[in-house]
Amino acid sequence: MSVHELAGQPAPESALADIPDLVRAYQTEHPDPSVDAQRVSFGTSGHRGTSLNRTFNEDHILATTQAICEYRAQVGTDGPLFLGMDTHALSLPAHATALEVLAAHEVTVMVAADDGVTPTPAVSHAILTYNDGRTEGLADGIVITPSHNPPTDGGFKYNPTTGGPAGTEATSWIQQRANEILENDLSDVKRVGQDEARRADTTQEYDFLGNYVRDLDSVIDMEAIRTSGLKLAVDPLGGAGVHYWMAIAEHYDLPLDVLRTSIDPTFSFMTLDWDGAIRMDPSSPYAMQSLIDLKDEYDVAFACDTDHDRHGIVTAGGGLMQPNHYLCVMLDHLLTHRPDWPSDAGLGKTVVSSGLLTRIAKHHDRKVHEVPVGFKWFVDVLLDGRCGFVGEESAGASFLRKDGTTWTTDKDGIIAGLLAAEITAKRGKDPSEIYEELTEKFGSPVFKRVDAPATPAQKKVLKNLTPDQVDSDRLAGEEITAILTNAPGNDAPIGGLKVETENGWFVARPSGTEAIYKIYAESFKGEKHLQSLLDEAQLLVGTAFDRAPAVG
Repeated sequence: MSVHELAGQPAPESALADIPDLVRAYQTEHPDPSVDAQRVSFGTSGHRGTSLNRTFNEDHILATTQAICEYRAQVGTDGPLFLGMDTHALSLPAHATALEVLAAHEVTVMVAADDGVTPTPAVSHAILTYNDGRTEGLADGIVITPSHNPPTDGGFKYNPTTGGPAGTEATSWIQQRANEILENDLSDVKRVGQDEARRADTTQEYDFLGNYVRDLDSVIDMEAIRTSGLKLAVDPLGGAGVHYWMAIAEHYDLPLDVLRTSIDPTFSFMTLDWDGAIRMDPSSPYAMQSLIDLKDEYDVAFACDTDHDRHGIVTAGGGLMQPNHYLCVMLDHLLTHRPDWPSDAGLGKTVVSSGLLTRIAKHHDRKVHEVPVGFKWFVDVLLDGRCGFVGEESAGASFLRKDGTTWTTDKDGIIAGLLAAEITAKRGKDPSEIYEELTEKFGSPVFKRVDAPATPAQKKVLKNLTPDQVDSDRLAGEEITAILTNAPGNDAPIGGLKVETENGWFVARPSGTEAIYKIYAESFKGEKHLQSLLDEAQLLVGTAFDRAPAVG
C-alpha cells in the first residue's frame, strides 16, 4: 500500500468532513436491511459505520438499543446502565437516540455530569466500581465511539456487567435481534421524545470524571510522577479525555502540559494518516506527527485516541514507540514494580502480539495467556486476576491496581500514558531506553504486517483451516514448532492460522471487511529472516487455498 503524498502533513480544508451533512444523513437516511453492508454488524469493537453510506444511522441505533434492552431483560441485568460517548460528530445524536429508547424501557441511565463526553475506560471503571460487592442489581454500559476512525464514522458498543467488551454470545444475539427489528421497520422499538427522556427520573447524572480521576493513584504511582521533576506532555487528540487530562494534572499537581484542549468534530488540527485520511490513531507516525515534532521539548509525551482506550508514547531519543515495544516495557516494569500483585498474575497477549512479551513473562516465571484478536478475550482474566497485564498489538492495554485487584476490563489509554511517566520517574530512563535494554537481554524482534488479496471463498477457507492442512515441516529455514488455529490460552478459534518456529512466527487472518487477508510476522533473526517468513507464509497459505476443494 502506497503512502499518500500528504501523509503527516496538516489536514487541508478539502479533507474536512461536512458535519451538518453528516448529522442530516444520520437523521434522514435509512438503511436497507436486505443489503449486507447496511445491516447491524458487531465486529471486535461493536457496530461501526458512517451515516453517509447508511451504515450508521438513527435506525441502527434505535434497533440496537432496543435489542440491548431486550437482552438485558433476558439475562436479568436490572441495575443502572452507564452511557458514555466520545467526540465524534455522530456520537452526540446517537447518544440522544439511545437515551430515548432506554428511557422508554425505564432503564436507569447514568450520563456524564458535564458535557456527556466520557472515555471508554471511565465507563468500564464506573461499571466495576458500582458492581463491586453486589450480587444483584448489577450495572452494565454502552459506549458510543468508533475508536480512532475518521471523523465521518460512528460506533456503538455494549459492555455487560463484567465491565469490558461483550463476548460473542451477547453480541451475536444483539446483532441478530437488531437486524430483525430493522427488517420489521422498527415496529418493535419503544421510544419517548428527547425532552421526556432527559426529564425522566431514570435519567441520572454521574460524575465519571471525578470518580475516575480520584481513583488513579490506586493503579499508578502518582506521587512518583509529581515529584519527578520531569517535563511531560499529553495530546488528547481532541478526544473524550480532554477534560480528564486537565483534571488529572490539577488534582495530582503533575508536571504535565495538556496540549490542544479544544474539541473540533472535524479534527482539523490533525495531520493526515498514511492514506491521506484524518484518523486519530496514536500509534500512527503520520497521525502523531505534531507530537513527534515536540519530542525534544519533553522527557516523555503521550497521546490517546478519541475514546481514550488506546495509547501512543513519544520519547526524545526514540520518537514514537511501536505498540509492541511499549507493551514489553510496560510488562517488564509492572512485574518488577508491583510487589503486592499475586505472584501468579500472568501475561495476557493476543496471537499477533510480540513474542518478546512471552520471553519477558517466562523470565519472570509468569504464565502466558494467549488469545485471539479482540480485547473481549481479556475480560475474564482481568476480573479474576489470572493476568496482571494484558495488551494487544494495536496499542490497547490494561492492568491491575497496585494492590492486585481489577482496575478496568476494557482498554485504558490513560493509565498506559501515565505509566510511561511513572516508568521514567522511577527508573531514570525513558521507555525507549528500557526497550533497548530488554532487546539486549531477550533478543531484538522485527515485526511487519502485510495484506494480500483473497476471494470470499479463500477467506472462508483460511478462517476454517485445520493444522493437518499444512503439511510443511519447516518455515524460513527453521523447524515448525506449532501450527495453531485455536488460541492456546483459551482454545478459541483465532479465525485463521498461526505458525511458529523457535525464532519467528506468522499469523494469517482474513479481513472481515475487505477482499484481503492479513499476514502478521515477527522474527528474532532480522529483516532478511522476516521477509522469508512473509514470503513463505504467502506461499504456504496459497498452497492451502489450492488444495481446498471449496476454493476450486
